[in-house]
Amino acid sequence: MTTRAERTRAQPSPGRGIAALDPVPPVVLVLAGVTSIQFGAALAATLFDDLGPAGTSALRLGFAALVLAAIWRPRLDRHRPESLRLAVIFGLVLGAMNLTFYEAIDRISLGVAVTIEFIGPIAVATLLSRRRLDLVWVALAASGIVLLAAPWSEAGLDGVGVAFALVAAFFWGLYILLAQRAGQVFDGGEGLAIAMVVAALVPLVPGIAEAGTDLLNPGLLALGLGVALMSSVIPYSLETEALRRLPAHVFGVLMSLEPALAALAGFLVLSQDLGVREIAAIALVVAASVGATRTTAFTAPAEASIDA
Repeated sequence: MTTRAERTRAQPSPGRGIAALDPVPPVVLVLAGVTSIQFGAALAATLFDDLGPAGTSALRLGFAALVLAAIWRPRLDRHRPESLRLAVIFGLVLGAMNLTFYEAIDRISLGVAVTIEFIGPIAVATLLSRRRLDLVWVALAASGIVLLAAPWSEAGLDGVGVAFALVAAFFWGLYILLAQRAGQVFDGGEGLAIAMVVAALVPLVPGIAEAGTDLLNPGLLALGLGVALMSSVIPYSLETEALRRLPAHVFGVLMSLEPALAALAGFLVLSQDLGVREIAAIALVVAASVGATRTTAFTAPAEASIDA
């Protein structure tokens, strides 16, 4: 059995957080980030007719990278190769998560897409918790996803949109683990800034091909900056800070209001109505998350399962 001193020497020193956010409880940080990102997603969807999902993704991540790099001014020569490798992997996951999610909400409503995507955080919570009871919540969430997709109905969801949402769910699960690890290795938002520069490269080619010269339209650029702030800079900064103080599985289940907030944002910004079946399915997923939250032990932050 290793001693505490031996475990401390074997692990990298945790990065320093954002001092201004120290008084804010981590739960508040997560909920503020969730609200910001869902209304940012609704705003992004209004750009799809002009830029397409890939073009909107390129604009969002490009602006986010510029803003975060200007704020944190990361210096690559100060970090070990393994830390930079972590930031690169984090960035690739961020870029893929955003691009596939935008492709999903271009085909299915925002609330439905986020509900399907939410299987990622629930999976992380279950895998890291190792409690048998959590299998009940997974089954409840899966029932909600099946109810949403309605494969028995001719009026079921667009299959391609569902597939994109499921891929985004996979990347969201990886994001939770990588964001926590980055918060332990980098100071402040420096790791996020490096990762966002990498993320901006993921949708660049398809974004330019899809949007063309519309990416230079001043009005669309202004909206793109707003999307970047609401969907990337603010929520990712808040979530990275929260993950310094929370276990990854607790973070995953604290976002239990995410599908409901997405449905609200879709209704208020995009006039997307939901039927009884969709509302019932979202309620099942939210209930699964709340149940997992109530049965999860609040322990010290767990180590990420992905090697830096």
